[in-house]
Amino acid sequence: MPGKNASRPLRPSFVLAMLLVVYTFNFIDRQIFGILATPIKAELNLSDTQLGALGGFAFALLYSTMGLPLAWLGDRKGRTPVIAASLGVWSAFTALCGMVSGFGAMFLCRLGVGVGEAGGVAPSYALISDTFPPHQRARALSIYSLGIPLGSAAGILLGGYVAAAVNWRAAFLAVGLAGLAFTPLFAWFVRDPRRPSAAEAPALRTVLSILAGKRSFWFLSFGAASCSMMGYGLAFWLPSLMRRSFGLGLVETSHFFGLLLLIGGTAGVMAGGVLADWLGGRNRAALAFLPAVSFLIGVPLFAGGLYSGSAQAAFWWFLLPQALVYLWLGPVLTAVQHLVPAPMRGTASASFLLINNLIGVGLGSLTIGKLSDVLTPAFGQDALRHAIVMGLGFYLLSAALMIAGGRHLAREWVA
Repeated sequence: MPGKNASRPLRPSFVLAMLLVVYTFNFIDRQIFGILATPIKAELNLSDTQLGALGGFAFALLYSTMGLPLAWLGDRKGRTPVIAASLGVWSAFTALCGMVSGFGAMFLCRLGVGVGEAGGVAPSYALISDTFPPHQRARALSIYSLGIPLGSAAGILLGGYVAAAVNWRAAFLAVGLAGLAFTPLFAWFVRDPRRPSAAEAPALRTVLSILAGKRSFWFLSFGAASCSMMGYGLAFWLPSLMRRSFGLGLVETSHFFGLLLLIGGTAGVMAGGVLADWLGGRNRAALAFLPAVSFLIGVPLFAGGLYSGSAQAAFWWFLLPQALVYLWLGPVLTAVQHLVPAPMRGTASASFLLINNLIGVGLGSLTIGKLSDVLTPAFGQDALRHAIVMGLGFYLLSAALMIAGGRHLAREWVA
């Protein structure tokens, strides 16, 4: 009977698995644009700057700003309904991306995808933190974060195959409709643990006031934003680079980048969670220092791959740094959850994501696209390669900010 089932607590592993599926859809719908950029550019007659705006800025504009009120709503009214509604909205707009006829219409659809995805991530972080004990949170958040490489790889592989077999429009329709089909299943099976009543939930200004006084929050947020500029920039532009500078076809590019994400990205996310639970229990500053070291090692390896002579050599150059630049997720997300009391976690996560995504998602692909357009008269097809190398400096900036944040983390930690 429904009433009896509703009273039975769900297994944490089941909740995490359902959230992982939702997050995988999140990144399928977000990153499929990258593999489809070349045929979209040709059919809609777009510049690299316009492509960069569609791949990042259009999505991030409302994704970043709407995340805070939606997370606050989730803290007060329930995280699960907000996540389910968000999944339905972004899936519908993803499907609509397959029906547009020009830059303006695609920009509006990407805005819609961003509005929907704004309500998915921060409430999920909070729901996981409410479901798992402190000593398991980094690993749980890392398993959830597997949605990033898994969703990105699935979007790239699926997008490449469907676009090659039919066209790019069919790829958007396929993934959007799949997300819509999963929405009612998530809404039916997943429930929140017992939460404070709306009257007991903290006011938004209270949460923001607490975060404003935490130096570690600001350093970690801007450090994450800096690495995300390059992370999202690479995710969007690397498929185009492999086609322009390494001569790969659409399906070959989807294999190259899809495998890179599945192997490197998955290994990096999981390693970050395991290391964070192990090192963080001994020294909380390690949650910030660990990502800093990974970025410093990864930058020269990425540069080597970008200037390698073949796609095969580039793959092996990229594999380790692809893992290293995903390693930050478990440690940093766990640290943010522990900067405020439990009822404030959703709003705190959304505040972190506001900074991370507005800068990282919004400016990453746009900045590299603009650099590519500026460098094209001098370097032609290789302009994108040089633009990406210049962008690697954001990983170095992130490393410096993470080190600075680690110095304050232990003092500002909330159990």
